[in-house]
Amino acid sequence: MSLNNDYNLRRTERYLGIAWGNEAIPVIVLTKADTCGSLPRKLTEIKAIACGVDIHATSSLTEDGYVSLLGYIDSGKTGAFIGSSGVGKSTLINRIMGLDLLQTRDTGNDDKGRHTTTRRELFAVPGGGVVVDTPGMREIGIGSADFTKAFADIDELATRCRFHDRTHTREPDCAVRDGLLSEGRLAGYFKLQKEASYEGLNSRQIETEKITAMFAPMGGIKNARKFAREKNRRRGQ
Repeated sequence: MSLNNDYNLRRTERYLGIAWGNEAIPVIVLTKADTCGSLPRKLTEIKAIACGVDIHATSSLTEDGYVSLLGYIDSGKTGAFIGSSGVGKSTLINRIMGLDLLQTRDTGNDDKGRHTTTRRELFAVPGGGVVVDTPGMREIGIGSADFTKAFADIDELATRCRFHDRTHTREPDCAVRDGLLSEGRLAGYFKLQKEASYEGLNSRQIETEKITAMFAPMGGIKNARKFAREKNRRRGQ
């Protein structure tokens, strides 16, 4: 993730869940540190959502951060960079390889990538490892994601919650909602949980799930219909 307009904590949570779910060890690489005037604050924000994950800040203007990445891709290991188009994945690989193998392009003033990398490419690192460059992406599916690790703080709070259905949305004195988490962190968790519940469903099934969730506070759609009929009956009296 780059430290310009691409900076997005919610997207980082998604990537972490995907990495954990695929039995990979996630490492957060922050590119374009030279463009960031608030690096300490952003590092603090990222550490709060990336429990136990190594974080490295890099800049294309210096060697800062690049050397430390080599330890993750030594002999017998494979590293794969995922992220939005234009965040600097190709620049990272060029630095790691010590060669200008991949074309890079200035993203311009809008910080949007130009999709320089259009296919997956595999490179053998001089130290013996392998690195994979992937095309830039705006969204990525979460069918294999593991959010128990990506949201370990929320998962821990959930074990203390006295509500077993664990929706953590409307219940009073909920351990999760009262756990001093940021609103953005909770919103990101609920959004990804909902998205995961729709994974693999067709449009009709998704609509059914949405309707079920909508009427869940009323005890289900049958109770909602009963309530509506009773309400109409009282109006007619």
